[in-house]
Amino acid sequence: MIRVFRLISLPAAFALALLSVAQLAAAGDRKVFTTSSTLASEASTLTKLLDELHYNHESVKSADYANVIKDYMGELDAQRLFFLGSDRAKFETAHGKNVYYNTAFLGNIDAAYDIFYTYQQRVESRMAWIFAQLETELPLNANETYRRDRAKSEWPADATAADELWVRRLKFELVEEILNKKTPTEAKVQVRKRYERMLKYLAEFEGTDLAEIYLGTIAKLYDPHSTYFSASTFEDFGIQMKLKLVGIGAILGLEEDVCVVKEIVAGGPADLGRQLKPNDKIIAVTEKGSEPVEILGMKLRKIVEKIRGQKGTEVTLTVQPGDATDSSVRKQVVITRDIVKINSARARAAVFQVPAEGAEGKTQPLGVITLPAFYSEGEDGDTDSERSSASKDVARLIEQLKQQGMQGLVLDLRRNGGGFLTEAIDLAGLFIQKGPVVQVKSFTGEIQVDSDKDSRIAYAGPLAVLVDRFSASASEIVAGALQDYGRAIIIGDSSTHGKGSVQQVVEMKQLSRALATSPQKTGAVKFTIQKYYLPSGASTQLKGVVPDITLPSIEDCLPIGESDLPRALVWDQIPTSIFAGEKLITKVLSPLRQASQERQAKLEEFTYLRRYVDWFKSKQEQKLISVNLDERRAQKAGDDIFRKELKAEKERIAKDDYAFKTFYLGAPPPPRIKAPKKDADDDEFDDFEENETYLKADVHLREALRVVNDAIELGKNSEAWASTRAPLTALSSKGG
Repeated sequence: MIRVFRLISLPAAFALALLSVAQLAAAGDRKVFTTSSTLASEASTLTKLLDELHYNHESVKSADYANVIKDYMGELDAQRLFFLGSDRAKFETAHGKNVYYNTAFLGNIDAAYDIFYTYQQRVESRMAWIFAQLETELPLNANETYRRDRAKSEWPADATAADELWVRRLKFELVEEILNKKTPTEAKVQVRKRYERMLKYLAEFEGTDLAEIYLGTIAKLYDPHSTYFSASTFEDFGIQMKLKLVGIGAILGLEEDVCVVKEIVAGGPADLGRQLKPNDKIIAVTEKGSEPVEILGMKLRKIVEKIRGQKGTEVTLTVQPGDATDSSVRKQVVITRDIVKINSARARAAVFQVPAEGAEGKTQPLGVITLPAFYSEGEDGDTDSERSSASKDVARLIEQLKQQGMQGLVLDLRRNGGGFLTEAIDLAGLFIQKGPVVQVKSFTGEIQVDSDKDSRIAYAGPLAVLVDRFSASASEIVAGALQDYGRAIIIGDSSTHGKGSVQQVVEMKQLSRALATSPQKTGAVKFTIQKYYLPSGASTQLKGVVPDITLPSIEDCLPIGESDLPRALVWDQIPTSIFAGEKLITKVLSPLRQASQERQAKLEEFTYLRRYVDWFKSKQEQKLISVNLDERRAQKAGDDIFRKELKAEKERIAKDDYAFKTFYLGAPPPPRIKAPKKDADDDEFDDFEENETYLKADVHLREALRVVNDAIELGKNSEAWASTRAPLTALSSKGG
């Protein structure tokens, strides 16, 4: 029997920082890599599987495999710093035409080793050059710039062009360190240590690492979510699929040789601490009682091993905040490692007291249910009453909120990356009578309609769904289905993430007899098998779900959506399913949207938010960064003033936050784990206080509550909406 995992969550082919520490291997003699018969069989099996069963297999031709050479070089040298343009030409000539044949029929991945040997030589040579340069005076007063992100740049044409590029690169790094309160001498020492560690990291590469990168690059020819897992990575993946994990609860990835927080595991230590956030860059790791270890340039698995540790132990992370426009900003984050309990990640709720329309001094109780993921808990042998799931928990919270007199509800799916498809269907069913929730199409064209078959409605009143660019997969199914039924108004960023595909993970040893009988450990393949569509027939792929009411957001300035990923599957449509619903009519949507737009034009909180977004966007658009120290100091001083002004504005706005009472299905979360402050600006935009569960001055949530309030008022005047039901309510009030 083939063991598979069916995934519809936001892709997380990144390591989960959870367990113990390992030491760096010292750089030694260069290794010579060979392909074992087992690995050769895996390479051949993987390629044939993708060629025959991947959803997008008809769009990838054997000639397209030539792109693997450039892509693999980019995986090794993401910032286009070490290879030369002539290297690319040489490798494409030597290997480009035969990638498909060599891999599919011979299991030959020698190109991976050949390219790596050159990369190793280039890095070692460049390190010697860097160390010599650091012994000289590098003037930081020239009118020069450095391109911060070179991921889409060409490699330097020759050695002379590379030297010129690296002079600017070193100046850029020295300026960064000096702005981070280091002397020029200390800055040079820090930069030297960084590249010494990179040499050690380079020496740690094994043949299995290169095979994983190379075969993963082949899989990504088909779509960005397909990949190959080596045996050790597949073991890590298995850990991620378990219900209880020990560690900090953060999913990590590498970008430009820097460790980036891709996702915070809801309910884990990092989530409870509220100090670490998605897109934060981890610069160094400190074990309690030890010296900091800088991890820039270190391979991801080694980083994960350093962050992992025993339950109850502390680890300190030196972090560059993801929303920092000045890349020299650092803060210390202390996290106590612990079991990441699903119970802590369960849905939670609150009743907010929102000012009632036209009633001075009176408030109206509106509910908010925050759902971090579409989870399904429980072990084999548990009774149904012992199990919890996203849909069951939300149903329980709805009953609690009803008892508090809730008049309207906001379902908060922000940063919800997905989870179990069945939970998405069941959760949508809490708000509609019954009917199609999602349609799933296989690569053969076969369409399956998955429906809610329970006619009971847990809540039939006014409903809004709050989303952002991180709302993906199952979140998009729920938001899109409720939008199709006209059951809820969708509010948030310009669109959701846009992941409308389903992946399957299969162990390689289950795909062939040779691999099944091999004494060596084998890896696994994750590949896309289906796309899903809304009841209306529209795909959520690429475009996501477009809210009915959009709000200003810095997330719209970041390349974090599906459309930003290379070779993403296309958007398309299939025939609509038969369902009892329709999108919100103009007489309902227009007044709600107009009222929101008027508030966005006049309220101070939106002025604050737009000011922040505009500033952040201008910084993001600044691709060339000055390496003139005086100029950068002046920029930093101006940015510091702006941030302090913005913080003061936010504090004023937060004074008008609505009072709320929180409800949990289990015990309330423990006190927040606070990192010691090094200076007053460390947590300049920290939104949480001890034991708080909702953001200060959460402009998006406040506006979503106001929109629900508007819908309640609109529902009191049937002539204004002229429909068979009140705005944002279910067709039947049974159970509501």
